[in-house]
Amino acid sequence: MSSLISISLDESKVLEICKEKLNQMLHELDSNYVFWDTAELKHRTCMSWNFIQEQFFYDPRFPKRKIGAKWYFPARETREFLENWLREQNAN
Repeated sequence: MSSLISISLDESKVLEICKEKLNQMLHELDSNYVFWDTAELKHRTCMSWNFIQEQFFYDPRFPKRKIGAKWYFPARETREFLENWLREQNAN
């Protein structure tokens, strides 16, 4: 005796669930960082160090702390600043 099971999936719903789970995992990963260093800032923005310095590094609103010879950027505040900064670029 042979039994067959048929399963039908809504592909768009599966993709939506996958995207939600991926976003959740990325958010959790971001939450693991308290500070970014210069390398992480360049990685997160896909910008070179020179471009960062030319565009927003010296903006007084940009959150940064220098400890010894190394710069640190509070992850949450830096992300908020960057999102606002990008919106401002579109407005100009």
